[in-house]
Amino acid sequence: MKRWIAILALVSMSAIAWADEKSPKQEATDRLQKSGEVLTAIANAPDKGVPDEVLNGAKCIAVVPNLVKAGFVFGGKHGRGVATCKTPAGGWSAPAFFTISGGSWGAQIGVEGVDLVMMIMNDQGMQHLMQNKFQIGGEASAAAGPVGRHASADTDWKAGTEMLTYSRSKGLFAGIELGGSWVSRDAEPMDVLYGNNSTSTEVLSGKVPTPSAAEPFLAEVRKVEARAQAKEAKK
Repeated sequence: MKRWIAILALVSMSAIAWADEKSPKQEATDRLQKSGEVLTAIANAPDKGVPDEVLNGAKCIAVVPNLVKAGFVFGGKHGRGVATCKTPAGGWSAPAFFTISGGSWGAQIGVEGVDLVMMIMNDQGMQHLMQNKFQIGGEASAAAGPVGRHASADTDWKAGTEMLTYSRSKGLFAGIELGGSWVSRDAEPMDVLYGNNSTSTEVLSGKVPTPSAAEPFLAEVRKVEARAQAKEAKK
């Protein structure tokens, strides 16, 4: 019986895979564009967006457009995203590309696409993001992020949590739990844009020039940051 359940799980996950006819560079460019759109939508959602305090305090921002969750008894999730971190010079780094994958247990059937944003809130979380591979909830602490224009004073989002996670599904915004998920360097777009063997550490620490294809994404990051700072200044 367990063997058949495992087979069904593999079949359900294979349903989300398809042949991508785009070139690696075009896929990377499209991912950057979609990530900028997702960040803007989640950050600026009326009354239910990412709080300004969280945006202003984030060390890094990671976005996964269309994280796919699929399951039949066993569940799984897989997505490909981009991340950028604040540099010592005060700007935002060139974006690093990563994949996120993981499993879950529960009675679930079907496939669902979820847009995901991860706010990395401290130096320890930034160091984990710069690794080639780490596990959320294992090596790196994470929690569903608070929503609303301002983070409630009675929440513990500042209490040492490395990452705050947000999702958008069918127009609804909420925090999301990602415990057990693995985040890994996405080699193909990294090599295409930055050269073979480029590391997430080099890119996210600001040591690598930003390619022109990434400028629209970083422009959205700066807009979201500036808007949050302006709102905070008016308090």
